Amino acid sequence: MRVVFLGTGGTYPSKKRNVSSVTTQIGPDVVMFDCGEGTQRQLTISPVSFMRIRAVFFTHLHADHFLGLPGLIQSMSLNGRTEALQVFGPDKTIETVRDMLNLGHFRSQFDVIAKELAPGENIDLGSFNVSVAEASHNVPSLAFAVEEEPRRGRFDIQRAKELGIPAGPKYRDLQEGRPVTVDGRTIQPQDVIGQERSGRKMVYSGDTRPCQSVTEMAAGADMLIHDGTLDSTHARLADEFGHSTAAQAAKVAKDAGVATLYLTHISPRYDDDSVLLAEARSVFPHSVVAHDLDVVEIRYRKPG
Repeated sequence: MRVVFLGTGGTYPSKKRNVSSVTTQIGPDVVMFDCGEGTQRQLTISPVSFMRIRAVFFTHLHADHFLGLPGLIQSMSLNGRTEALQVFGPDKTIETVRDMLNLGHFRSQFDVIAKELAPGENIDLGSFNVSVAEASHNVPSLAFAVEEEPRRGRFDIQRAKELGIPAGPKYRDLQEGRPVTVDGRTIQPQDVIGQERSGRKMVYSGDTRPCQSVTEMAAGADMLIHDGTLDSTHARLADEFGHSTAAQAAKVAKDAGVATLYLTHISPRYDDDSVLLAEARSVFPHSVVAHDLDVVEIRYRKPG
């Protein structure tokens, strides 16, 4: 699972950060979370091919999270895309996408299919699922979790040899969940296959105050990408505008038991984001401040 940060700034672009957009790739499938203005240019200098984006998920409909979509659709059209693009988001997403597709004289050369989501829904995208939770912002807002299907447990070859199972088709049968017979004995798959292992999991909060729904969604995640707009000296301002401080995001990460926290939606007021990093790490040591064009490979964690 590869995560690419295309935009990590909050509200409007700054010299160092574009506005919100993140992609996640598993195998050939790429999904995008938020698409603020300028995202298509960020894609051109990233390792992500915009032609491979399968779906776009909007956390909410503030301009810095969706206004990049019209240009992205036009770029896809001009480069010969024919595959449909799915666009998911909160209430009013269908209306918003329809309006985008009727801007000016340009028309998309492929279908753009919009769907509105509610907390608790789950979108099956084949090699992984995207689940939906409510976020706490000043407009209807969603958070998303990308999670792979559980992986089959490891096949214990040494144990198979000890049980006298000959290598070949019987190994395959056991790995595919079928019992086999050896010298009149029935051997079950669980005799030689370890426990099922969790797939990798990434959670993206969008703009949000700290809230229980996001904490619950993030439980055990390999990566939590969380709103960390301001430091704690601006806690009242963060709450007023529906955002989190770095310390609040770190507490969410700690309570959820995630592996790593990445702070995003950084206010343009921070030329130096070290204050945010220090604040987050004082609560949750495995904290990182995300920057535009950062690429993070989420690897499988070792059992235990």
